Amino acid sequence: MVKALLLENIHHLGSELLQGSGFDVSTRPGALDEDELIEALRGVQVLGLRSKTNLTQRVLENAPDLLAVGAFCIGTNQIDLRAAAEAGVAAFNAPFSNTRSVVELALAEIIALTRRLTEKDKSLHAGIWDKSASGAHEVRGRTLGIVGYGNIGTQLSVVAEALGMRVIFYDTAEKLALGNARRMPSLDALLDEADVVTLHVDGRAGNAGMFGAGQFGRMKAGAIFLNLSRGFLVDYAALRREVLEGRIAGAAVDVFPHEPKSQGDAFDSELRDLPNVILTPHVGGSTEEAQQDIGTFVAGKLRDYLENGATALSVNLPALILDRPDQETLRIAHLHHNVPGVLAAVNQTLSSAGVNIERQTLSTSGSTGYVVTDVGSDLPADTIARLEAMEATIRVRALRPGAED
Repeated sequence: MVKALLLENIHHLGSELLQGSGFDVSTRPGALDEDELIEALRGVQVLGLRSKTNLTQRVLENAPDLLAVGAFCIGTNQIDLRAAAEAGVAAFNAPFSNTRSVVELALAEIIALTRRLTEKDKSLHAGIWDKSASGAHEVRGRTLGIVGYGNIGTQLSVVAEALGMRVIFYDTAEKLALGNARRMPSLDALLDEADVVTLHVDGRAGNAGMFGAGQFGRMKAGAIFLNLSRGFLVDYAALRREVLEGRIAGAAVDVFPHEPKSQGDAFDSELRDLPNVILTPHVGGSTEEAQQDIGTFVAGKLRDYLENGATALSVNLPALILDRPDQETLRIAHLHHNVPGVLAAVNQTLSSAGVNIERQTLSTSGSTGYVVTDVGSDLPADTIARLEAMEATIRVRALRPGAED
């Protein structure tokens, strides 16, 4: 029986899907550090995590049974994807499932900050009636600058435009502008025009510290800033100075460089107790709808890889979309270093064993190759061992994906 470990309060639908597929599932509510994770992964084939548990090269080197990891979130920077591929561990995430939830939170915060609702709320809770239009604006007609025009950025673009905002964006990659959105030639050009700046970039190491004193100084006086992306992108001490000086009229932050591991742990930040600043505990994608979708989506990808060898939407292995053949078919999934001659060597090994190939699919990506071969007969006892002994082999699995559960 395949053993799965799910961490960080992954939605119960993910656990139920895996259990319904015959997996032995155990769960833990919080994140684990390296040593704890190494110990917990003994005998475990499938790991599920969110943003606070790091699957490092050291953990992978000490988890020989691990076959697949699922990031039940958008980001994968908490996983050493290269080391995972080298260890033959497939990685999956949920690139779309919580997009709408993040977009709605960003829009709600843009409106709240532009209307200075945080200050009105605080005054009334303090027993002070502060009925004034000073500093409060409509979002209609204001310019939204989106940094990072991916799944979240594009959907935010469309919905913000429907509210009457003018949308500009900047992305290092070529992206199709949706609606009336306008691509800016540089980040500085975006900052010169935007009334609201919101970050939606990925967690690659090169993005660390991308937004600091220079970028805040470039923003328009009275502009609003949001980061619902990654905590390590922003110099929050610089943001604090800009807010206290009144140049930045408001800010909303959902992600921090160092976040507590578990529910209820103490939290501190230089952004606490600032005027018109909304702080949320990394809940951009934390809606019931998003977590349900993420739970079933990622769990389904993990199940399909373990049962069928399918790697569609894997973030670190070549992508193969595979169907489920009949139960007489044996599937050989061979993950290898992408060097010349591997396919020929696999076929020679099978041919010398008297095995007839019914279907074969190969895909490569970067330094990794993945060939899946369906055969209609059982293999001689030493065939898998011979495939494993090939110099380029990373991992070999023999599957019967069509067999009855």
